[in-house]
Amino acid sequence: MKVIAINGSPNKEGNTFHALNMVGNELKAGGAEFEILHIGHKMIHGCTGCGKCAMNRDEKCIIKTDDMNQWIQQVKDADGIIIGSPVYYSGIPGTLKSFLDRLFFVTGSNGGMLRQKVAAAVVAVRRTGGSATFDSLNHYLTYSEMVIATSNYWNVIHGARAGEVNEDAEGRQIMRVLGKNMLWLLKMKEETAATIEPPKREKKEMTNFIR
Repeated sequence: MKVIAINGSPNKEGNTFHALNMVGNELKAGGAEFEILHIGHKMIHGCTGCGKCAMNRDEKCIIKTDDMNQWIQQVKDADGIIIGSPVYYSGIPGTLKSFLDRLFFVTGSNGGMLRQKVAAAVVAVRRTGGSATFDSLNHYLTYSEMVIATSNYWNVIHGARAGEVNEDAEGRQIMRVLGKNMLWLLKMKEETAATIEPPKREKKEMTNFIR
């Protein structure tokens, strides 16, 4: 079992990093591989809506000015995915938004590459806007038919300076419980892979509301 955590903060070892590691520690304790992919400091082009990923169906984005296609394959090979984000104006930072738009467009239009992988979203915030950001991240996961791990509260942890989230006792517990629940889901999928057939993917029906 391997879990990739996406650090969408520009700060490599800021509070988003610490929150992801809290979840990761529980995963590693249960025998899972855990890796943090730091993309928040990169120059990532936004999705242009060209539709080439759906036309070519080669698991690639046509934009070649960044490492997106390498990241797509890293995420594809993982059993579980965690998206970690700081809060910018009650939302996702622009770099992470560009990454997620392109990742989910490519994977979705190439046979649902992330479908039924175990997933979770984690948010680090100084004061407020955490729930709105958490909700935005979950839009990607739910649209992609991912299996979402939960905790005993919304996955938001508080802190201003780097490492200050370690003083948020409830936040630390949320991350621990999330890690344990995610590990349980991963193990259940692994144990039942040979005995329970997952639902088959249905062809997407598109309805446009135009009068």
